Amino acid sequence: MPLALSILDLASIAPGGTARDSFDNSVALAQAAERSGYRRVWYAEHHNMGSIASSATSVLIGHVAGQTESIRLGAGGIMLPNHSPLVIAEQFGTLETLYPGRIDLGLGRAPGSDQKTMFALRRDHSSADTFPQDVLELQGYLTGDSRIPGVQAVPRAEGVVPLYILGSSLFGAQLAAQLGLPYAFASHFAPDALHRAVEVYREHFRPSEQLAEPYVMAGANVFAADTYEDAAQQRAVAYRARARMMIRRGAGDLPFTDEEIDAFLATPNGRHLSEMTKYTAVGLPEDVRAYLTEFADSIGADELILAHHATDIADRIRSVELTGATIAATAG
Repeated sequence: MPLALSILDLASIAPGGTARDSFDNSVALAQAAERSGYRRVWYAEHHNMGSIASSATSVLIGHVAGQTESIRLGAGGIMLPNHSPLVIAEQFGTLETLYPGRIDLGLGRAPGSDQKTMFALRRDHSSADTFPQDVLELQGYLTGDSRIPGVQAVPRAEGVVPLYILGSSLFGAQLAAQLGLPYAFASHFAPDALHRAVEVYREHFRPSEQLAEPYVMAGANVFAADTYEDAAQQRAVAYRARARMMIRRGAGDLPFTDEEIDAFLATPNGRHLSEMTKYTAVGLPEDVRAYLTEFADSIGADELILAHHATDIADRIRSVELTGATIAATAG
């Protein structure tokens, strides 16, 4: 079997673009993923970020599901402490009822925002402390075995909405193992604890009704193109834009030239930023295939969830297609 591939679509809003453009791009990207043999596309909940349009995650999932045929779609993830478990169960029960057999629900405990936005979401600092209990409450609603007497999620889909625990530390690994759920590590931007977290997850995994054996997903960044030069240029443009976004959080709207960004990335603070995207495959299809295969083998990943970051949607779709084709070719 070839390596299972999925996509994390950040629903990015390009400079000069609109949220509507982003949603159209997400549809096109999911359609390309469907054609190219990817298993699923996930969208992440972020708030108060002018360059990311996936804040109403379940709404975006429904929009894309209505314009695709078979690929699984889901949250990677819903930041559960921002929400009532009942409301999320209702949303994903609705999605599974409308698009049976196609909906995933990945769960995280981070705010997906800054401190001020966290309070605007009516969340306090202690919300994350009840994450394990909230996951169980949500699971009860989705399975019809509510932990709150007299309260049911309506609609509750006839099919299963599988849960996934997302994380970038040992906490998520331990919780996923304890609950017997698949574990997705956010190594596309937080690589440091990847190998130890996967070890902990496998060591402590307990089988559950949803999952008999451990299932590991890991994130990686990809820039695949028809020439190495194109791929490298796409990476440079995308990662400079990422650096600008992070710097501007503390520097207002000050403009930075490419030269200034490159100089910053060579400093100790800049190198720390660059190391966040340590796991990045870049180049021709065969380069990307070799990198992803080695990366997956290093942790025994069952599935990779890939973030294709090219700024231009045509380049992003081409990266999706080339990567899907080169991995599929290994099945022969």
